[in-house]
Amino acid sequence: MQRRDFLATSALSLALPTALHAQTDATPAANFWDLLRAGGCVVLMRHAVTVAGVGDPPGFRLDDCSSQRNLSEAGRAQARALGERFRAERVELAEVRSSAWCRCVDTAELAFGRHTVWSPLNSFFQVGDRASQTRAVLQAVASLKAPANWMLVTHQVNMTALTGEFPASGEVFVTRFDPRQPERLRLLARQAF
Repeated sequence: MQRRDFLATSALSLALPTALHAQTDATPAANFWDLLRAGGCVVLMRHAVTVAGVGDPPGFRLDDCSSQRNLSEAGRAQARALGERFRAERVELAEVRSSAWCRCVDTAELAFGRHTVWSPLNSFFQVGDRASQTRAVLQAVASLKAPANWMLVTHQVNMTALTGEFPASGEVFVTRFDPRQPERLRLLARQAF
């Protein structure tokens, strides 16, 4: 490969991930909120920021929050700010469902003051069944119609399985079920809080 071809290829390979990231992340805030106000959205949220770590400590238990990786103070503030923003934007949520993990339950409670634990949203990073849990979510949301919105507070692995995209902690995806592609939710907008 000649030097100029190498330089051109290198420049393109460096620019391409940035360009692709900008395309998938570029969602005007107004569009994000307009979609939610129109309704019929499956709103996926990755739990807010946690204390440092990956997964949960060995021997964690769902009935014991002290055995899990939990929200940090920044995460608790992030969840409260998200709820305040949803209220300020007058977005109605017909359902707020959460994984049983304490970091998800706490995110839902701090943001929206309510939740229903729904096992298909439980993490399958260390335990669980990716295929059956993802299928259960897709089947449940297939009939969702406007003006209802459902908020599903879950984990990165679940959101990636449902959309093919990777969320940051506290990031919200606005999605809809598309019967032409029943194996995945269509990502319409995303925003980090």
